[in-house]
Amino acid sequence: MTVFIGGAWPYANGSLHLGHIAALLPGDILARFYRQKGEKVLYVSGSDCNGTPISIRANQEKSTIEAIANRYHEEFVACFEKLGFSYDSYTRTDAEHHHKSVQAIFLKLLENGYLYKKTSEQAFCETDYQFLPDRFVEGTCPNCGGKARGDQCDHCSAILDPLDLIDKRCKICGNKPTIKETEHFYFSFSQFQVKLESWVIKAQKENRWRKNAISLTTRYLKEGVPDRAVTRDLPNGVDVPLAGYEGKKIYVWIEAVAGYLTASKEWAN
Repeated sequence: MTVFIGGAWPYANGSLHLGHIAALLPGDILARFYRQKGEKVLYVSGSDCNGTPISIRANQEKSTIEAIANRYHEEFVACFEKLGFSYDSYTRTDAEHHHKSVQAIFLKLLENGYLYKKTSEQAFCETDYQFLPDRFVEGTCPNCGGKARGDQCDHCSAILDPLDLIDKRCKICGNKPTIKETEHFYFSFSQFQVKLESWVIKAQKENRWRKNAISLTTRYLKEGVPDRAVTRDLPNGVDVPLAGYEGKKIYVWIEAVAGYLTASKEWAN
C-alpha cells in the first residue's frame, strides 16, 4: 500500500508567509513519519498558477500572467528546498500535463451524465469589464449579517451564491456589479444525495469521523446538496474542451482539486 499525501497548493500571486508554512508543514511531517515506518509514500503538491488573482497581479504590475506565475513558482520551489520539504513531486497547475488531464476528467464526467448546461445569472463588473469569480464578490451574508465572500460565509459556514449577498461589491475595484446571463456546465451533485447520506451514517456508526465533521456534513445534507457550476468566465485557467465554449474555463474547485490526481499521474509517468 502507498500512503498518499496531498499538500495544499499555494497561489502563485504573492510570496509565501508564515501562515502558508504552518498549513503545509504537517503534510511534510506526516510524509517523513510514514517513510520512517517503512511505508511507501507519495507526497505531492504544486503551485496554483490559474485564476483571477494572478491576472490582477499581472495587471497591477503591467506584466503577464506567465511572468507572474513563473516568478512565484520559482520562489516557492527555492523556499521549500531551503526549508527541507520532502515532496516526491512539486509541480504547477499551468503545466500542459495538468491541463490535458483535467480536460479528460471533464469530458469523462460529461460522458457519464454528471454534467449539464444551464443559463444562469452571474455578477459582472462593468468597471473591470469581466464576470467575477465567486470569491471576487463580497458583501453581507444574508444568514448571519457578517462580511462574506460569494462562495461562503466564514462566520456561519453557510455555502453561498454571489447573488445571495446583500450590498454586493467587486473585490477588485469596490464598485457594485451588475447581473448578466451566461451559460455554464453544472455538476449534478443532487444525484449523490442518498449515497452521501449513507456514507455519513456508516462513518458515524464506525466512529471514523470527528463529531464536528459529522455534524457539519449532516447539516449540509439536510439543507440539500446543490448542483454547482464547473465552468466559469475566467481570464486564465484550463479551457473547456468543447466547441462553442471558447474563453470559458474549468472552475478552480474541480480543476485544482484534480491536481492531486494529475500530479500523481505526472510523477508516475
